Amino acid sequence: MILFPAIDLKNGECVRLKLGEMSQATVYNTDPAAQARTFEEQGFEWLHVVDLDGAFAGTSVNGAAVEAILRATKNPVQLGGGIRSMEQIEAWFDKGLARVILGTVAVRNPQLVREACAAFPGRIAVGIDARGGRVAVEGWAETSDLTAEELAKRFEGAGVAAIIYTDIDRDGVLKGINWESTIALANAVNIPVIASGGLASMADIERMIQPDAAVLEGAISGRALYDGRINPAEALALLRKARS
Repeated sequence: MILFPAIDLKNGECVRLKLGEMSQATVYNTDPAAQARTFEEQGFEWLHVVDLDGAFAGTSVNGAAVEAILRATKNPVQLGGGIRSMEQIEAWFDKGLARVILGTVAVRNPQLVREACAAFPGRIAVGIDARGGRVAVEGWAETSDLTAEELAKRFEGAGVAAIIYTDIDRDGVLKGINWESTIALANAVNIPVIASGGLASMADIERMIQPDAAVLEGAISGRALYDGRINPAEALALLRKARS
């Protein structure tokens, strides 16, 4: 079970949104590379990065900040937001990215996801962001008719490394992960699932190590880490103990 600290990028800064609204952004660090180093020093093993501007623009916007992060940390980095072509995927891997997250394009062009999985085995994740049970795209600005499970099942057997499932209605508001729907999704597909959206406290970390959550690969934490609601040392120690 992996705890992924999150760096969301807007205008080159490390921010957190509330309910996915770009107008409700709180700046936590003006130096994302320094934040990446801090997370590594705290003992985290991975880093989750989202180019928020890129998700709306449909192409990478905060590329310079992401490249600075890659130079600043030895931890593997997974990146989502505005990556919608094979050329972009290849370019990011060339720059040292460990895993690319494909979101909107997984709905608009599922064949690209399959081709990317074949070209880069084990390095392509699918981001499924749901509002009211329906998949949202274009930086969460539009909602499709697909359910999260329907979209996930499209990629069974394609070689997707992980599904990152976000409940938008809980994102950034510290209500706690939607464990019921996330675990249900993980049980419905053979692809590893990472929980995202709403991780609020050490109670959520304790929930991560319960037997029914063992189907998950891990969870992503943002605001709760920045606000000090989760103690990194305690959280990581608890997860290590559960793995041993």
